[in-house]
Amino acid sequence: MKNKTRCSWCLGDDQYISYHDNEWGKPVFDDQKLFELLMLEIFQAGLKWHTILKKRVSFNKGFDNFNFKKIANYNTHKINSLMSNTNIIRNKLKILSAISNAKCLIQVRQNHKGFYNYINKIKISLFNKSYQEDSIDTGLELSKIVYQRMRNDKFKFIGPIIINSFLMSSGFIDGHESNCFMYYENQNGKSSSSSD
Repeated sequence: MKNKTRCSWCLGDDQYISYHDNEWGKPVFDDQKLFELLMLEIFQAGLKWHTILKKRVSFNKGFDNFNFKKIANYNTHKINSLMSNTNIIRNKLKILSAISNAKCLIQVRQNHKGFYNYINKIKISLFNKSYQEDSIDTGLELSKIVYQRMRNDKFKFIGPIIINSFLMSSGFIDGHESNCFMYYENQNGKSSSSSD
């Protein structure tokens, strides 16, 4: 693996490299996992991603593995518990957004038969307008459209940059640099592996 060319953002850090090779940009179809990635991007806002990776286990423990059905029912006692948890990012607005967004996700799932379907319908609609799927401009445009749609559906603490990062981390947008081995494998429809 040392001889493989990777995206420049992950170089020089083993934790970043592991995240890049094993998770970042791989398509996610599970709604609970998508919710986790969205919330981690929200908590990362204004901070370094390395901070989130170091606290990820604690985030999962504190937020019930990002079970959105449980989070939607968090009460004042749970909020206070999270606010006193020194192992996570203790930002009350972000914690409250997790609860609000969990409720929004439940509604979206009812209306669109899943969060993945909700986003994918927007993507398909965009690409049907003669955009090229591998275009960076198309990715940015998709992020803006998804952000606007989610904002209209009452999702909180989001913006075009957060949504762009979320769409790249969950594989809706291929954000790998063109010389990265993962970009090559994605373009050739191969499943990547870090075991070689």
